[in-house]
Formats: sequence, structure tokens, C-alpha cells
Amino acid sequence: MSDAKVRFVVFHHPGPQWQTGVDFREQPGIGAHVGHYRQLLERGQLEMGGPFLLPDGGGMMVATPDVSHDELAAFATSDPAVQAGLLVFEIKPWYVPMSTLGN
Repeated sequence: MSDAKVRFVVFHHPGPQWQTGVDFREQPGIGAHVGHYRQLLERGQLEMGGPFLLPDGGGMMVATPDVSHDELAAFATSDPAVQAGLLVFEIKPWYVPMSTLGN
């Protein structure tokens, strides 16, 4: 989708290897997950991302409008935390008609 008002959003949820009740910062492998998405940020393809402040609540990442669903799906699939079963993900298109980000 090339509409500048559409972002693809990755929602992360605890996977089968997630340790229930353990703070997200202490989950084994979470550092590799953060490093993986930092690459997307450094390439200028991630607008924002981070965890929800709920116990075992997962988190989300919002890609820039130039990242396609398929590109984001491939990136999310290659996340070491997803491959290890710590996290699972789903991708949803998000229409953003109101924003102060300049679009």
C-alpha cells in the first residue's frame, strides 16, 4: 500500500517460551529482539516502537510508510525472539488520518 497515511504495525505477544510474571526486560532473548528492531530504526524504517506497560502485555512497532506488509513480515519473522518462541507477532494495517508527524 503506498498511501502515506497507512502504517503497518507489528503487534508482539508472549510466545510459548515467555516466562509469565517475569518483567519484559528480564526475559531471556529480549535484548536480541530490541537489537533486531534497532536495525529497522537505524535504517529510518521504524517510526516508533516499544512494550506495553502491562504484565505480559507484549508491544508494538510502527513502520514508516515506505515499508510494505511483506517486507515487515519478513523482518518480523527473522526476529531472534520470534524464532526462539519468546514472542509471536501479527501485522495490521493502521490508517492514520490525524497526526502531527507532518503527513
